[in-house]
Order: sequence, then C-alpha cells, then structure tokens
Amino acid sequence: MEFTPRRILDSALDAVGNTPLIRLDKIAADHGLKCNLLGKLEFVSAGGSVKDRIAKAMVLAAEKEGKLIPGKSVVIEPTSGNTGIGLAMACAIKGYSVVITMPKKMSLEKEALLRALGAQVIRTPDEEPWNSPRSHIGVACRLQREIEYGVILDQYRNVNNPLAHEYTTGPEIIASVISTPSTHTRPSSMKVDAFVAGAGTGGTITGVSRALKKTHNADCIVVGIDPIGSILAVPNNLNTSGEGNAYVVEGIGYDFIPDVLSRDEADVNHWVKTSDDEAFKAVQALMRKEGLLVGGSSGSALGGALAWLKTEQGRRVARTEGLNVVVLLPDGIRNYMSKEWFLKNAFETEHSDLATRISDILAQEEIMPVQQANL
Repeated sequence: MEFTPRRILDSALDAVGNTPLIRLDKIAADHGLKCNLLGKLEFVSAGGSVKDRIAKAMVLAAEKEGKLIPGKSVVIEPTSGNTGIGLAMACAIKGYSVVITMPKKMSLEKEALLRALGAQVIRTPDEEPWNSPRSHIGVACRLQREIEYGVILDQYRNVNNPLAHEYTTGPEIIASVISTPSTHTRPSSMKVDAFVAGAGTGGTITGVSRALKKTHNADCIVVGIDPIGSILAVPNNLNTSGEGNAYVVEGIGYDFIPDVLSRDEADVNHWVKTSDDEAFKAVQALMRKEGLLVGGSSGSALGGALAWLKTEQGRRVARTEGLNVVVLLPDGIRNYMSKEWFLKNAFETEHSDLATRISDILAQEEIMPVQQANL
C-alpha cells in the first residue's frame, strides 16, 4: 500500500488545516451535473472544523502582538461552538484559561467537548438579540470587563479570521485543483470555477474568495449560503421572507452583519437562502451517497450549491464538463449526534428490499445449527 510519510508534528496546532478536496460524484450524477462537484472536508482538521484555522491564527497573532500574557490571560469568546472548540484546543496547548459563551440552541456535544478541553462554558438565551447584555456577545463583554486579564479575540471583527482563510484554506483548494491532472475520463479546467460556502462570521467565504480571485481565477464565481431567518444575504430583500425566524442549523447566519464579512459583490457574487429541511436532506445524501459524516451546515452549503446550479448562471456551469465547483463542508457529525434532526435521519430509514428480506428471514424459525452455517 502506498502512502505519503509525514513528519512528526510538534503539537495538534500543526495538524490544523491541510484538509482534502473530495469528489462528490454520486451526488453530481443524481442531479445530472456535468461539472466536477468537489467537497472541502474540514472535519478532518485537528479540532474537527474549519474554525480551527481562525482559532490558531487569532491566538498566534495575539501572542505576537503581546495581547496574551502566559500564565495570566483568560481568553473569552462568544461563539456558536466550533470557534470555541478551536480556541479551547489552542489554549490547552498554550496554557491559557478559556471562557466560552454560547447560545442554548447549540448542541450538548459542543459543550461537552469544550469542557473536556478545560473551558468554562456559559449558556445564553437563544431569543436575545446580539446587542442584548444577556446575549452570548453581551455576556462575553461583561466577563471581559470584570475578569482580570480577560481578552476577547473577537472572531466577528478580528482581521486574522478572513486572513486565515486567504492564507490557508484558499491556497489549499487551489493547490488541490491545479495538481490534479485533467484526463479523458476526468476532465478539468485546472481552475476553481465556482466556490460555495455558508456564512456565519463570514471570514471563511471572504478570505477564500480573496485568495481565489486575487491569485488564481479572477472570474471565479463565489456563492454565499445564508439560512432563512438570517440577514446576511445580499440584496437585503432576500432576507425579508422569514426574517427573524428561528432555524436549527448551527454555525451559519446571524441577526447582525459581522465586520469580517464582505458583502461586496466583488467578493461574494451571489447569495442563496436555504431551509433546515434542505440542509438535513443534503446531509443525508452526503452520508449515504458519499460516506461523509458531516454536520448540518455542510448540508446547507451543498443544498445551496445545488440550488444555485439550477439558476440561469449556475446551469451554464452545471452543464459544462471539466468546470470545478468547490463546496466548503465546515464540520462533522460529531457535534450533532444527539440532535433530533440527526436521529431522524439515522433511524427513520426508507423502505428497502433488503430490509424486507431480512425481516422475512428472521421471522422464520431457525433450524440449522450455527456451527454448520456458511460463515
């Protein structure tokens, strides 16, 4: 068996990023796509999500700038979970205390992982707007004011959030595409022709877009995915239907515009709104068709990509062999296994001939001794 040897890493921080780009051929075939549909698989990063990248970048930058003092600083961060996990991992390695504020809707698994990494976790009401003193952001700000040496690295405004993706995620995608040869059976434009990602803080889509458009393909189409109920999409009239409605998908969408999100059409060319139902159906497809154990926001990204590929502009891409459409899959199912939507996907299976056959077999009385069975 061939393998590529890797050097011994100094810490888990060196295992952040460098994630694979995987063909989603079965899903592409199911939807009649001629383009290459590719998934950037972020759950194989050391902390389990795309947010590992910004956590590492923000901590290292804060140390370099003297904002973090070894043995004294307490890192405080409002988060939907994954940034918190990345920060807790980085701070466990670096020796900083961590306090995470997180809305109640976020999964129990995320809280358990945070606590396992040594973080203090405070839950806040889901219904509080972002600027309420009782929101996860408001509580974090209060704690920062009152805890000595408390520091909020602030993923919503920290320039190292989009820079982490401009310097790592984007170049990794480019390297994967240009290093994979075009063949008769697998044609490729050798470019990233479209990039699709969900927007939470917006750092991922903003940073990757800049990497792609500045250094690789100025004509790359970047599509942002925003859940119904959020207000990030452009133009604003996309957000009027269902604005303020609760949504189950975690990690994307907000009720305010983070500073690190570029809504400039030069960076994000198009936006697609997605529902929970679309997201969870897409997660099921990724699991059962491609064997990828991804989380809900990955379903939002794929569902949004498939919806865009049905638009007038998207159809031109979908019908062209060799064009490369990259979908960012932010995290894995590890964080959501107790969630109702996942349990429904897992246990409410569709009828199959095999299931019927198994039931028929087990309904009959067994007469053959086990030792004589053809095992």
